[in-house]
Amino acid sequence: MASTTMGDVLPTGGRVFTSIPDLFFIPEFVFGGLVWMLVASTEVVYKNPMGWVMFVSIFCFVMTTLWFFIFLCGANRSSSWPALDVGYHFVATVFYLSASVPLAFITVLDGQVLAALAALAPVSGLNSDLPLDTSKIYKLHIAAVVMSFLATLFYFIHTIFSAIRWKRS
Repeated sequence: MASTTMGDVLPTGGRVFTSIPDLFFIPEFVFGGLVWMLVASTEVVYKNPMGWVMFVSIFCFVMTTLWFFIFLCGANRSSSWPALDVGYHFVATVFYLSASVPLAFITVLDGQVLAALAALAPVSGLNSDLPLDTSKIYKLHIAAVVMSFLATLFYFIHTIFSAIRWKRS
């Protein structure tokens, strides 16, 4: 039976871009950053859940950036790093899932408000710009929900492959 060294378990340098679990850093950056930008670009009506979504997206973006640079620079040589990798990505998955569900709920509420405004506009003579502005915010929220669930999916896949790598080490 061949023994594995730490060099065989966790990639460093350019190998980060070619190993399967670590390849998911890129979509985690992209979708996490998009959630951050899309939520930040809208008017925050529901402060508590949207604050949590912003915290999760910024926290995971910053931590994933640090994690990526630790792997890129080769500072992940200790035997505890595979377990830490699984732990971090599991926490990020749970965080993103706990942010995605309230974000989707708020988006459904926004859709109901938009439908009510559209139904009242002809009767009450509301300004036609109001539903368009509300429609734009609603579409941004839909995009944020999609990106948030995609970020959750990529963090989950990264967690699974990191756990497999950890068990092999």
